[in-house]
Amino acid sequence: MNVSRRYASNLEEAKSLVNEGMLKVFQQLHTYNPEFSFGGWVRRVMVNTAIDHFRKVKAYEQRFQDIDGREFTDAYQTNVIDELSVEELLRLVQQLPPAYRIVFSLYAVEEYTHKEIAEQLGISEGTSKSNYAKARAKLQQALAGLSQKNTNQHGQR
Repeated sequence: MNVSRRYASNLEEAKSLVNEGMLKVFQQLHTYNPEFSFGGWVRRVMVNTAIDHFRKVKAYEQRFQDIDGREFTDAYQTNVIDELSVEELLRLVQQLPPAYRIVFSLYAVEEYTHKEIAEQLGISEGTSKSNYAKARAKLQQALAGLSQKNTNQHGQR
């Protein structure tokens, strides 16, 4: 479920991805090589299911959405991240547009290269890099907003 939640925009979509992924696991069980980790194989099937879903809904067309053009360097305080729970961080990632979310998850979490991401999603390597950079900028913007909100609520840090 954790893999699917990273790629889905909400819990219902994640559940749907889990169901679809488990169906594929059973259908492709004959391709599993017992010399390798079963958990790793299942994880790969689940990631590929999320990628397939992403392709089906053509969500990557949103990759051209512009962020508001502002630059964020260290506009947020690092300790904001330390104060967030895993669920809160996951919620921030889930709020990204689908094209950014899937590239961010594949690159930052699954450790795919931009070349691998481009091949999997049918986009250029440059688009993968661009989407990753835009995802990071949106996350930095969200973190800066949280930092500002916390500062306003709790006084100066």
